[in-house]
Amino acid sequence: MDHHSNEKELKVVLPGIRRILSKLWPYIHKRKKLVAASFFALLIETGFRLLEPWPLKYVFDHVLVPTHNNSIGIAINASLQPLVLLSLLALSIVVISGLASIAGYLSTYGMSLAVVEILSEVRADLFSHLQYLSLSFHQQFKSGDLITRLTTDIEKLRFVIVKTILPLVTNIVTLTAILTVMLWLNGELALVALAIFPLFFILTSRIVKRIRKFASKYRSSEGVLASTTGEMIGAIKVVQVLSLQNLLKSIFSKQNKKSLGEVTESLRLSAALERTAQVLMAIITAIVLWRGSQAVLQKSLSPGDLLVFMTYLKNAFDPMRKLSNQMGQIAKATASGERVVELLEYEPSVRDLPSAKKAHPFFGAVRFENVSFAYTPERTILKNVSFVVQPGQQVAVVGPSGSGKSTLLSLILRLYDPVEGRILIDGQDIREYTLDSLRQQVSTVMQESVLFAVSVRENIAYGKSEATNQEVEKAARQANAHDFIMNLPQGYDTILAERGATLSGGQRQRVAIARAAIRQAPIVILDEPTTGLDNASDSAVSNALERLTQGRTTFIISHNLRAVKNADLILYIENGSLLESGTHSELIALGARYASLYRLENISNNGSCRKGDTYALEA
Repeated sequence: MDHHSNEKELKVVLPGIRRILSKLWPYIHKRKKLVAASFFALLIETGFRLLEPWPLKYVFDHVLVPTHNNSIGIAINASLQPLVLLSLLALSIVVISGLASIAGYLSTYGMSLAVVEILSEVRADLFSHLQYLSLSFHQQFKSGDLITRLTTDIEKLRFVIVKTILPLVTNIVTLTAILTVMLWLNGELALVALAIFPLFFILTSRIVKRIRKFASKYRSSEGVLASTTGEMIGAIKVVQVLSLQNLLKSIFSKQNKKSLGEVTESLRLSAALERTAQVLMAIITAIVLWRGSQAVLQKSLSPGDLLVFMTYLKNAFDPMRKLSNQMGQIAKATASGERVVELLEYEPSVRDLPSAKKAHPFFGAVRFENVSFAYTPERTILKNVSFVVQPGQQVAVVGPSGSGKSTLLSLILRLYDPVEGRILIDGQDIREYTLDSLRQQVSTVMQESVLFAVSVRENIAYGKSEATNQEVEKAARQANAHDFIMNLPQGYDTILAERGATLSGGQRQRVAIARAAIRQAPIVILDEPTTGLDNASDSAVSNALERLTQGRTTFIISHNLRAVKNADLILYIENGSLLESGTHSELIALGARYASLYRLENISNNGSCRKGDTYALEA
């Protein structure tokens, strides 16, 4: 049963370690010279550590108890005065320890530097990788869990490698060298000492497996806690308005207690593992001391030889004692490492094809040919959608909420790829273009445009790489944003709060429109950009949008049918299907769903219409 447990543990832990090393190997290979030099320094340190007890052996055998002539080691010149020999041996202790310390410093510093550089590069690559993963991935994972993997898990991995794995490598090298010398000193005693190893690994393997299981659960729980916290902070206004504090506190406390239980059990097992190792070491030390002392009394071993052997045994037990604790730490770190590697191994479902090329400057002709899309096989969003848009046309996409309107326009940006059919721009399948060159020619303004916690100037310039200050200001004027920006404390250099919270809704939208305008893209996508704005903000934003979309192929999602009645083409989507398409007049004459919805909207609004309701589509 113990053998089966040990074998099963190896099957569980070692594949995880191999998986992590396999993924990190390219990073390690870049620093092979630094790693090799550090390992060489480790070997030198180990050699000097092996020499440390030998001066004391010679003090015993040639100065204090010079009656044993069968001493192992280098012969000492009998003509040397005891005081001179003692002085030389005392000096050698300092020299050996000093040289070992220098080599140890170089080894530890070099290895630690390599680890920090490697994991810093891994973290940067993981951050970049997350940005390129498809929206379907980000909808599957919670943001708090991803943040935990990017920060806490990598930091845990760094800490364990520097504080545990590197010392473990040192201990293994030292242990191997010590056992080799112990066999040379006295084979019988060495074999007695070696008998501890099978028993040690059999007893510890099951505990290590349980530690790893609880560590993995703990890391997952921490990810859930981070997600819950992030969700609460992101929706703090809603939480306070609906008085959800106690409910969310209860949910958080329940998960927090679960996490506490998992980490407590992991700590208990780690403590038990270390104490088990200590008892085993005491037993074997007693046996070796008893048998070794008999050998000294029988004159087959000198006191100095036994002293060296017992010192090596103690030095061997120290790595073994640490090994039990280190194995527990490594089991925990493996859980963190696998969570990081899992993300790195995710392939974006939307990516450049091997034959993809940079897109030419678009004219703006867009064609959907029998396009279907589903997030999962059971959840179909769009079904067999086909339509044609000419360059410069204004296209309104209308229909009930949840009918697939936003998803339809996301396909143009290749945020997703259709499961069937194809989308063409200027007669060419968009999958034949590189993602960057495609998206750089499409400007978007969403209902809730996200601004970053940088300056206003940088937020606008994000729309176009290497944008000049003059281009930023021109785009801001075009978006009716220049005046209010100049009234900010530092004007264009004002640093915004997270998500632009220090600006009003209308101001945020105008900065977002400026960001879209600076791109000068031939295709524009507007996803309910004036929803929720007051009349004054609506008017300013609508005027800005009209300038932005002039002469460009424009797709507009709107629930306000009066706002889009002047569109060149109206697409009515319901339950993922394109049921009606045509101009406003054609769809009214058809007298079907669009016409019914339009009449219902007119009745509910008593025929009233705000000036801003016809953004970008004024006749």
